Amino acid sequence: MTVTPEQLLEMTVTAAEDKKAMDVIALDLKGISLIADYFVVCHGNSDTQVQAIATEIRKNAHQAGVDVRGTEGLDSARWVLIDLGDVVAHVFHREEREYYNIEKLWSDAKVVEMA
Repeated sequence: MTVTPEQLLEMTVTAAEDKKAMDVIALDLKGISLIADYFVVCHGNSDTQVQAIATEIRKNAHQAGVDVRGTEGLDSARWVLIDLGDVVAHVFHREEREYYNIEKLWSDAKVVEMA
C-alpha cells in the first residue's frame, strides 16, 4: 500500500495529538522547499513527553509501511526531527520551540487546516 503525502501528514498529526502534543501545526511547503511537502511542528512540556511524541510518530509510520529516513535529537529530547520523506516532523521541548520559532522562519508556508 502506498501512502500519499496527505495521508502521511494526517497520520503524523494524529500520532502527535495522541500523545498530547501542544500547538500542533502543519505547514504546506509545496512550491517553497524541496525538502518535503509538509512540516509538522509541535511541542511537549517535558523530555519524556517529547520522546513519547516522537516514538509514536515513528511507530505509526512503521505500521503504515513508511520508511523513516532519519531521526535526530531523540536522546536529548529538546528538538527531535523525524524525516518521513514527504513529511518532516519537528517535535520540540517548549523552550526550544519558542527560541527557534521555525514557524516564523517558514512564514511563507500556508498552515494546513486539519479536520
